[in-house]
Amino acid sequence: MPISDLHTIGRTQVRVSALGFGAAAIGNLYSPVDDATAAATVNAATEGGIGYIDTAPRYGHGLSERRLADLPADIIMSSKVGRVLTPIPAPPPGTERHGFVDGDPFEEQFDYSYSGVMRSFEDSLKRLNRARIDIALVHDLGVETHGSGNGFHLETFLRGGLLALQTLKTQGLIGAIGLGVNETAICDQVMERADIDVILLAGRYTLLEQTPLDGFFERCAARGVSVLAAAPFNSGLLAGGAHFNYAAPPSEILTRVNAIEAVCTRHHVPLAAAALQFPGFHPVVASTVVGMANPQQVARNIDLFNHPIPTDLWRDLKAAGLLRADAPAGDVSQA
Repeated sequence: MPISDLHTIGRTQVRVSALGFGAAAIGNLYSPVDDATAAATVNAATEGGIGYIDTAPRYGHGLSERRLADLPADIIMSSKVGRVLTPIPAPPPGTERHGFVDGDPFEEQFDYSYSGVMRSFEDSLKRLNRARIDIALVHDLGVETHGSGNGFHLETFLRGGLLALQTLKTQGLIGAIGLGVNETAICDQVMERADIDVILLAGRYTLLEQTPLDGFFERCAARGVSVLAAAPFNSGLLAGGAHFNYAAPPSEILTRVNAIEAVCTRHHVPLAAAALQFPGFHPVVASTVVGMANPQQVARNIDLFNHPIPTDLWRDLKAAGLLRADAPAGDVSQA
């Protein structure tokens, strides 16, 4: 599908491009990116047809949002709530905090309350230089982030932060509301008790993991909830990187990746192209969101997204047990 194809989020009027730009990297995730490179990266993405960008206050402690302040209003933007930023003295150059190097001088604190969500949203508007935000996502609810404290944060959101988002949506300051998470269990918990439009789900629907097919995507579709499939490379492993879900990959994962890559090679398709295109075949997925740190990565991802993939590749992956038989892929019939 063309990168610039627009897909509607849930039952809203918000439409996102088939390929989305994840802006954590221009918040200096793991390594610094200078201002000029960040600007060139964003410009390459929008000129290449990418019309949807995802960011968050967490990304560089406001740096990522600030670097997106000059974007045209027709670029669809999602940002996140759930953390508030408080000014701190500027750390020494080269300091890494929460995975971000040389971020802006703010510290983050979880706050899913009504006032916390309102403050986070208002601060994001200022950094982004926008009058509204197309998609507001509640960031990192769930046991993986909060452990035994998740119940407290979930109830705080449902009794406070949710009302803030609903109010902002009614006022036209938000076009769609949802979650930005790495796990599906919290999504089900929220969907049972709240009306949301979209879920940005990172790393859970990829060539290496299709567990959302175990009913989760069906429940999303039944509720009119769209999915933004983020991290299709599983932290880089499916694009030649060394990390799987932010850590060193287990041996069985490496074996599986090598087997998938062998099938791709037989069909003259880069593994990363198959990984980037696969999530978008599912009808509940509105956009596939991938992080990019420089114009070269943008150009590569655009090429990968456009790379022709024969139907036989998907058929062979399924026949080898390397891809679930019920996963939509190309025009291969589902089992």
